[in-house]
Amino acid sequence: MTAQHRPQTARFTGDADPYGGGDPYADYRTADHPFTRHADLADRRLGAGVIAADDEFFAQRENLLVPERAEFDPGHFGHKGKVMDGWETRRRRGTSAGHPWPAEQDHDWALVRLGAPGVVRGIVIDTAHFRGNHPQAVSVEGTCAPGSPSPEELLGDDMKWTTLVPRTPVGGHAANGFEVNVEQRFTHLRVNQHPDGGIARLRVYGEVAPDPAWLDALGTFDVVALENGGGVEDASDLFYSPASNTILPGRSHRMDDGWETRRRRDRGNDWIRYRLAAQSSIRAVEIDTACLKGNAAGWASVSVRGGEDGQWREILPRTRLQPDTNHRFVLPSAAVGTHARVDIFPDGGISRLRLFGSLTEEGAARLAARHQELGG
Repeated sequence: MTAQHRPQTARFTGDADPYGGGDPYADYRTADHPFTRHADLADRRLGAGVIAADDEFFAQRENLLVPERAEFDPGHFGHKGKVMDGWETRRRRGTSAGHPWPAEQDHDWALVRLGAPGVVRGIVIDTAHFRGNHPQAVSVEGTCAPGSPSPEELLGDDMKWTTLVPRTPVGGHAANGFEVNVEQRFTHLRVNQHPDGGIARLRVYGEVAPDPAWLDALGTFDVVALENGGGVEDASDLFYSPASNTILPGRSHRMDDGWETRRRRDRGNDWIRYRLAAQSSIRAVEIDTACLKGNAAGWASVSVRGGEDGQWREILPRTRLQPDTNHRFVLPSAAVGTHARVDIFPDGGISRLRLFGSLTEEGAARLAARHQELGG
């Protein structure tokens, strides 16, 4: 899609109306952001964190990455004032009575460690319930730093930051979305609000770009896991939950932490199609139905293919699944592919899919080349 034909991202500016009672989300301003089909690289379940902020007087920085949407209790006040579900700083002031207003360059900031390094495709700055106390504008920068740098190291003069979102006005009580077109690998973000105010949630959508040296050291690993560079390309049904839940770290702890489809009333079946970290040799499969008790899939099969146009080859035939159970299968021979597909019959859900194997020589070479291309 060319730039001139790409749909424009909705922009929201100014205050929202004061809360007038009833459903606080009734007048929430939002839009369909195409980049949200990507995984959230700032998901706490991947290990993301807000590691520092210059000010969090009214509401703590950690709220930015809470997975659930922000809540609002109109009667909840604390000793500092209104308790808000987000990150909120105090009001900035000028230098004197003659100049009581903040300077143009004054702003607050928060440092975010992404849960998985990757290429950022879009960012949502959500100001839900911040109606007249949201920032006037925001900006976002990214950097790629090896290891586990401290906030002091990230803020050092030798750290190079790249602008992902230039300083842009935002609206209160709105999902402010920004498409990002920077083809680089990032590990940390710096979120700036100008000059001050509150942000409820931060979402950073993109593609995981793993470290090839780490995967090489692991040898055998889950080649479809999100943290290792796998991803969901498409799914037949996303009614109850995102298909990307199936490749998150760890086991599911709640029903909505997996993938569940609506009830089918035809003779078809549901499926998810995945992109592997790179071309891989798969030797074992896990299909977990944890927390899915009356709604687990009845049967499942797994197939792989090589390339976008390759033929699907079944590596696990249609197999009966049990509710709330982790099923493990050792393949009779290794299966090589770049994509995988799980089919469930007829509907229901699974919580996790694991494909254990290792990169082929070709897969490792392509991953290394991509890593270098992204400046990793």
